Amino acid sequence: MKYICSLIAVADVKRSRFLYEAILGQEVAADFGENVAFKGGFAIHQKDHFAGLVGGRPMISPSHHFELYFEDDELEKIEADLKSRGFAFVHEIREQPWRQKVLRFYDYDGNIVEIGERLEHVAWRLHREGRPADEISRITYLPVAKVREAVEQYEH
Repeated sequence: MKYICSLIAVADVKRSRFLYEAILGQEVAADFGENVAFKGGFAIHQKDHFAGLVGGRPMISPSHHFELYFEDDELEKIEADLKSRGFAFVHEIREQPWRQKVLRFYDYDGNIVEIGERLEHVAWRLHREGRPADEISRITYLPVAKVREAVEQYEH
C-alpha cells in the first residue's frame, strides 16, 4: 500500500486554492475541478461534492483534531499577512517546548493550519544565543551532527 495524501473538504475550492497557492505558496500537482491536489501531499475537495461521496454525512467545522503543517522561517511576515487578510488565529507566534516558533490559524473552513520555523533554523537561533551543539540537540531532539550541519547552512 502507498500513502498518497491527506484531503480536507472545503466550502469553496477557488477561495481555498487562493489561500494555499497564493498566500502559502503551495504548488498545484493536479486540478480536477472539485478536487485540487498540491505537491506537498494534501488536497482540497469541494465540500458538497465530497459529502455525496461519503453518503451525505455532515461535514463538521471547525475541526480541532487535524491540522495541515507547513514550515517557513519568516513567521513574522506570514503572521502579519494573515492578520491583514482577517484570518482567525488559534494562537499567534509562540515557542514550543523544543523552542520552535509556530503559529496556528484557521483556514476559510475552520481547519487548523500550523506554520513553524524549520528545526534547522531553531538550531541556528540557539547557536546564536551561545548554546553548544549538545545542548541544542537536547532541546530540539536533532542529532548533534544535524545541529552542526544546520548551523553551517545558516551561517553561509
